[in-house]
Order: sequence, then structure tokens, then C-alpha cells
Amino acid sequence: MTKLVINPSKKQSKINKEIYGHFSEHLGRCIYEGIYVGEDSTIPNKNGMRTDVVEALKHIKIPVLRWPGGCFADEYHWKDGIGPKETRKKMINTHWGGVVEDNSFGTHEFFELCEQLGCEAYVNGNLGSGTVQEMSEWVEYITFEGVSPMADLRKKNGHEKPWKLDFFGVGNENWGCGGNMNPDFYANEYRRYQTYVRNYHPDHPVSKICCGANVDDYEWTSEVLKTTHNHCLKELHGNMDGLSLHYYVHPEGWEIKGSATDFDDKVWYKSLNKALFMETLIERHGHIMDEYDPEKKIGMIVDEWGAWYTVEPGTNPGFLYQQNTMRDALIAGITLNIFNKHSDRVKMANLAQIVNVLQSVILTDGADMILTPTYHVFDMYKYHQDAMLVDSSIETETIGVEEEWQVPNLTESVSVAEDGAVHITLTNLSLDKDYEIRTILTDYQVNEVKGEIVHGEMHEMNTFETPDQVRVKEFNEVEKTAEGIRFTIPKCSVLHLEVR
Repeated sequence: MTKLVINPSKKQSKINKEIYGHFSEHLGRCIYEGIYVGEDSTIPNKNGMRTDVVEALKHIKIPVLRWPGGCFADEYHWKDGIGPKETRKKMINTHWGGVVEDNSFGTHEFFELCEQLGCEAYVNGNLGSGTVQEMSEWVEYITFEGVSPMADLRKKNGHEKPWKLDFFGVGNENWGCGGNMNPDFYANEYRRYQTYVRNYHPDHPVSKICCGANVDDYEWTSEVLKTTHNHCLKELHGNMDGLSLHYYVHPEGWEIKGSATDFDDKVWYKSLNKALFMETLIERHGHIMDEYDPEKKIGMIVDEWGAWYTVEPGTNPGFLYQQNTMRDALIAGITLNIFNKHSDRVKMANLAQIVNVLQSVILTDGADMILTPTYHVFDMYKYHQDAMLVDSSIETETIGVEEEWQVPNLTESVSVAEDGAVHITLTNLSLDKDYEIRTILTDYQVNEVKGEIVHGEMHEMNTFETPDQVRVKEFNEVEKTAEGIRFTIPKCSVLHLEVR
């Protein structure tokens, strides 16, 4: 029997709701068709936004949405996406499929979407091919309430009041598609650009996000922090509120990646092993951040993460459309547990991407929509948002098929909500073994337990023909004991228990 020990009274750090954030790039069918269909579409919509997609995202309490990129951000010129739609400039999306963007979804549409979702706005600015003035004016356009050229332009375009801008990314992947910069060059550019990201409203300051590393580029993290902190007042912590990190699971490597649906046991464990590498990245990058920011004033912002496979056969290679199976459910559960356990440093994360691209929570086909296994994990984990991480530990054993890609059989995280409920999330990484869990809750009287689970064979997925193959099901096989609870977690599953 496996022992899980939880001490609900030993609170550790707040799990920021933003850890459960999402990412929408102008890429493939994410924005157009996936979210925005236009006001004249026969697909039910409100001001052009698909009502089915909006309602589904509201259900999982989406806390924050990142836009417009990604690589697209550093070739996006925001003034092309405002004003009458018929006069907006068209552009070529050079990164993603070479398609023509008509810019019908721009700043006004993005904030309309955020308002419908009830979520915070994370806008990524163009440092790669844009100017300081362009970025500065965008922030002014969005947030300034008084009389100014950009505020007047916004009013002319039909929006009298400014919007609330919560987060602003000063560039994206500037080590690669955002300009192929060296870390010291980017860091000096960051210092310059961020100066002009003004806080026009004292009650609504804009959190500034600096471009961090790609995967395990620890030199980038070190050099960027060294340069941004040089000749900077200590209390300004490098003139940043967050430092980003990007990491994707590629089962077969960057060049091949591997199929989203056709994989064997070895690839299953290899994929989960790579998902677990997120913890190493957080710890090692976090250690470097601790040297400059021991009080953890700078949040680690994992604003691109997820599984990236070979595109579905017959689809545009530049659209990054892929299916979503139980493997993705486990990757999501594992990763979110890691974020929760490191919520003292990880302050926001954004799954890539929200609809029709990479590890999406929603897929659409015309008027049809399906929810993916990943969606259902986010649905079960939403109770962690803004809850307090509490001390927990679980006994594990090492499993797998090949020695190189061994994994622990279980992962967990536990939080206590404001109303006192204890929320336990567990993943069972095994393909062939269930585990009986003896749970000890220290100094806690168990009165009621509710459970829900996502589980199934590793290849199971939702399709437009079978949209409910994978879904959240009730889990009632929980026994109360003198010391806590006892239950058995099935193989290949993600489980949520609410204990009161």
C-alpha cells in the first residue's frame, strides 16, 4: 500500500490562479475559426466570438490569456489591427503557414474576448521588429484615460474608456524567432523598451515580463539577470515582474517530434519522463534567479508549455494542429502538479495553445466543438486557483520500459481553499497497475469526500464522431479511516479529491 501524507495546517505558498493560464497566437486556426468567427457568421457568436468556446473556457475559470504570440508577436504591428476592419492592412504570417492575415482580430477584439471570458489580459509586445515608440504607444492606447494622441485614437475607434492591462511581455523568444539576440544584447534592449511601458493608472500597474530562456539555456537566464540588475536599484528587481521560460515535450526530438495518436508503451513513458523534466528546469533556473532575487519578487512565467507532436496527416504543417489523448491528460496533470509544488517561484503559466493548436483544450471543425482530455484535467484542477499549497508527500516507485526513460509511478499536489476544503490531485503514470493509497491527513477530521477522475486506455481521445470518449467521471470508491482516507487510483488516470 502506498502512503500519502498531508498536513493541511502547514501552508507553504499561494497557488496563483494565473498558473492555469492559456495562450492564443495568430497561428493556424487558433484565433480565426477557433475563437473568432466574425459578427456575420452563422456560428453562434457574440461580437464575433464563438459562444460555445467562450462558455467552455469560462467553465474552467480561465484566469489569464496571452496574445498575440509567440513568434507572431515580434512581427506584429498593432496599428494594423485597429480601426474599421475594411481598411485594416493585410500581412503575411511568415512564421505559420505563410497565410495572409486580414487583421480583423486586433486589440479591440482581444479585449472584448477577455471581457467575455472574465479573464486577465497578457499582451506580448514587439521588440524584435518593432520600435520603442510603437510599444510605448500601444500601452498608452490600451491604458491611458486622459487626453493624448493614443487615447484620442482609441476613442475615435469606438472605445471611450481604457482597458485594464495586467501583463505585458517585452518581446518573445528573442533568443530565436524574436531577433536571434545574444542574452546581453536582449537584456539591454529590455532595459530600454521597458522604460517606456508606462503605468498610466496608479491602481492598475502593468506587470512587465522579461524574455527568459528556451528550455535549459541557463546561460541566458544568468546573463539576462546580470545585465538587467546592473546599475539598477535593488528594490526595482531588474525592472521586471516576471521572467519567462519555454518548454515543450517532443517525444522524438525537435525534428521528428512523433505522432499525437500512434505511439507505444516506450514512447508513453518517454513522453511522461520529458514532462517531468519541467521540475528540473524550474529548480535550476530558479536557483539562478535566487542569486539576484532571493525574496522571489520576480515570478517565473512559464508562458509556453505543453506537448508538441507532428501535425495531423493532411493538415497544413504550419498550423500545428494535433489530436489530444490520455497521454496529454497525464502530461497536463503532471505539469500542473509541478507548478503547484513550486508556486513560491512559478507565478504564471500559459498552456500552448488554447484552441486547435498544439496541446489544446478545445478543437473545432466548422460549427462543431469538442473538449479534449487536457480540458478535463484543467476542469478538475481549477480548484487549486488562488488556494494555498500545503505540505504533502507520497511514496513512489520507479516504473517504465527503458532504463533511460524511467518515471515515478505517481505525482501529487494538495491545496487548501479559502472555505477550508482540501483539494488533492494525483496522477497515475502506470499503464498496467492500480495503486491503493493510504492517505494520512494530519490533525484533520474528514467528514465528506467527493471525487472525480479522467482515465482510460492511453490512446483514448475525443473526436467529432465520439466527443465524450474521455470525460470527467465521478469517483466514489473512497473509504474514510481513523487517520484520513483510503482509495485505489486506477492505471493511466488523473484524479481529483475534495475533502471536507
